[in-house]
Amino acid sequence: MTDLHVTDDRPTTAEQQAVDAVVSPADAALIVEGERLVRGGRARRLARRHLLLPVLRALQREIGWISPGALNHVAIQLQVPPAEAYGVATFYDLLRTEDPGHDESVTHVCLDAACQIKDSDGLAQQLAAQGRRVHRAPCLGQCERAPAVFVQGRGEPDHVPADAAEAFSLPQQDRRGLRLLRRVGLVDPTSLESYRAHGGYEALERSVELGAEAVIDAVSAAGLVGRGGAAFPTGTKWRGVASQQGRPKHIVANCDESEPGTFKDRIVMEHDPFAVIEAMTIAGLATGAEHGWVYIRGEYPRSAERIRHAVAAARDAGLLGSDVAGSGQRFDIEVRRGAGAYICGEETALFNSIEGYRGEPRNKPPFPTTHGLFGEPTAINNPETLLNVLDIVVEGADAYRAVGTADSPGTKLFCLSGTLTRPGLYELPFGTRLGELLDLAGATAAELRAVLMGGVAGSFVGPDQLDLALTFEDARAAGTTLGSGVIMAFDTSIEMGPVITRIAEFFRHESCGQCVPCRVGTVRQHEVLVQLQATGRPLAPHRAELIDDMARAMGDASICGLGHTASGAVQSALRLGLIGGGAP
Repeated sequence: MTDLHVTDDRPTTAEQQAVDAVVSPADAALIVEGERLVRGGRARRLARRHLLLPVLRALQREIGWISPGALNHVAIQLQVPPAEAYGVATFYDLLRTEDPGHDESVTHVCLDAACQIKDSDGLAQQLAAQGRRVHRAPCLGQCERAPAVFVQGRGEPDHVPADAAEAFSLPQQDRRGLRLLRRVGLVDPTSLESYRAHGGYEALERSVELGAEAVIDAVSAAGLVGRGGAAFPTGTKWRGVASQQGRPKHIVANCDESEPGTFKDRIVMEHDPFAVIEAMTIAGLATGAEHGWVYIRGEYPRSAERIRHAVAAARDAGLLGSDVAGSGQRFDIEVRRGAGAYICGEETALFNSIEGYRGEPRNKPPFPTTHGLFGEPTAINNPETLLNVLDIVVEGADAYRAVGTADSPGTKLFCLSGTLTRPGLYELPFGTRLGELLDLAGATAAELRAVLMGGVAGSFVGPDQLDLALTFEDARAAGTTLGSGVIMAFDTSIEMGPVITRIAEFFRHESCGQCVPCRVGTVRQHEVLVQLQATGRPLAPHRAELIDDMARAMGDASICGLGHTASGAVQSALRLGLIGGGAP
């Protein structure tokens, strides 16, 4: 391996061009002039480091890997220590630092639960037999159309084969009661005019009339909480950022939904992108932020394309820029794509990724409202949370609270997958019963074995809990979670042992390794389940105690939610008897 310093390895012309397409030589922190280095200064270096991930992605796309010479060129141009650049390049699943030895596209086939039970392994073998370069990958965010495939080419854009063939429609054909999804499937996602014809930008105009304080008051009064899993009050978060004086502020849309079973953000971004941009703009004006960032998971190329188009169209129409909609305020948005890392869904890991560092979570406090992106006050929300703001601003808090329950007002997006006849994205009021939702999606209650709630970071419930009301408070009381809205059904035809083992393997792979409890605990948890599968014997009491001990250690001492929740699904599966049985 090349030593981690600037060596004699030089970039090829093609590699230089790939880098220069993102960072022009004139903008580089260090400019090579023969044998002379021209330094651009600390401010210039700091201002350019956030381009590291886009540059690495460009190299991967155009060259097919990141060579030592290319990495040296990147380190010189951005003035990033070569060891740090290497650390970032090796952090993400979609980047390669070893020569693949071929120029062919790589076909990623999902391994995780929704695709696993639809024989994704068989599909991978079939594609490999056809001569395709196959990579068995973690969840690709296409759970409703499993088994999922994502193609990463060389010299061509990434693409999802299903996108070309898909004639999109929501499974809720009558569309009654839809709020967040009311435009999805009806509006032309590439047309600002179409969006406006369906009520688009009415909320922004209303927010300018109301003023920042009134908007935050309305969001607070509506009882809106985060829909990404943490359920933190949105109004409190926005007010915390708004109260910071004399410092640049940021709005970040966390579109890096990598939780297996989750695909709601993808559908919203692809089919109603202007709504995400409008809601971010309202958040920017309300908090006094001038900078917006949309961070999209790397496996969503169409989402990135449509969000970028929406940003450009809004900017051209004066809805972004130096004077947003005549408000006198400045707000603009930049789009970033991830490169395959579940951990970057954690807010501080996402900040690090944007800034050009490894996507590792930060210790908290300080919290993002005071020290977020670039160490500056930041409000970060996922798309579903942001979409709720549009109705709150236009209709008012009371009208918003008329739907749902007192403690969980509004509607919720649910991602349905598994052994269902009508998988897909559903929007229903909080308080809907789990059984009602599963019936809509075509589950057969008599054959139901288990339901995974909240994704692999959630927990399993049994068929005796179909009367569970889908609210934050009822889920907590039942010892489970709504999480990101994942509802994954498994009928009696599914052998659960391999599914649970794969969940443990997922966390082992996705742990960033920064803290020992998570790094070691996820490995040991997976090892126990592999041994259990291999022997077919009941789980010995001391092994069950070991899993519980590891869960407590990870929950108590891990930096972020990955370690806190990595044992949830495994422990619930043991309690329900989904694994751990068999002949002694």
